[in-house]
Amino acid sequence: MWDAFGRQVAGRNFPLTNKNTLIRALTEEWYKLPQQLLDNIVQSMKYDACRRQIYRPISKRNRRTTAQQVANQFLAHSEKQISRKTVARRLRGVELYARRPVVRVPLTRQHRTARLQWCREHHNRTQQDWACVLFSDESKGPISDMQYHGLADDIMIIGRTRLHVVANGTMTDQQYIDEVLLPHDRLFRGAVGDKFVFMDDNATCHRTLAVQDCLDSKGSQHLVLPARSTDLNPIENVWDAFGRQVAGRNFPLTNKNTLIRALTEEWYKLPQQLLDNIVQSMVRRVECCITLHSGHIPY
Repeated sequence: MWDAFGRQVAGRNFPLTNKNTLIRALTEEWYKLPQQLLDNIVQSMKYDACRRQIYRPISKRNRRTTAQQVANQFLAHSEKQISRKTVARRLRGVELYARRPVVRVPLTRQHRTARLQWCREHHNRTQQDWACVLFSDESKGPISDMQYHGLADDIMIIGRTRLHVVANGTMTDQQYIDEVLLPHDRLFRGAVGDKFVFMDDNATCHRTLAVQDCLDSKGSQHLVLPARSTDLNPIENVWDAFGRQVAGRNFPLTNKNTLIRALTEEWYKLPQQLLDNIVQSMVRRVECCITLHSGHIPY
């Protein structure tokens, strides 16, 4: 629209000698723009917005979907033909880029040594022992064109906690203590007893002195994963299933409240059997890591 307006103003045959003349000329040319041109521009913007809303969910449901496959699915749904290059350009506009899948994060000798030592220390744990572990983790929201939101969750065999959504930032150590450690320590320690164990990853908010003092004051058994060992963390598989489930929603998440409500709904839709199976895989994960001499395991 501005391009058409600028060309129209530039086509005037008399000079714009002062500010008043310029303002009058701009106003005259603005009202000379054909209404049909404006209608076409608005319609194209609506169509582009519709396409962006469709591209992203299709791509997020299956991260291995190619641009050509997205174009084919769009054609099947809307009966409108679009090119592979158009799809790729629109996906880049919502920060989805074509990438080769990352197979593994690199492990140094120190990483492998720490992984092997950790697995040997916990090799004798049975499925019943792992069922008494409360796994806690943080992730970032993979949803919509809104800015990322911090998420936190906890799972164990007997159930799951509610999903914590931290809008406009990440979880601080004090939030972690007040909203995760203290309430869940009381709840699950009462259900499990002295066998209760708390396990988290190496997130910054989990490693502060305040968090460590809180755990020590409660006398909680505490497991800490070695660095670069997401394959030993069962919640990573939960986040994967959760992200795909949220991406499969068929309506846009337009604001913060809608986003939080959608996340909460999809969190409670995750089958408990799926969570149980993921936690029970810890025995196999530890054994597999030892067998592979602390290398990456297929989880």
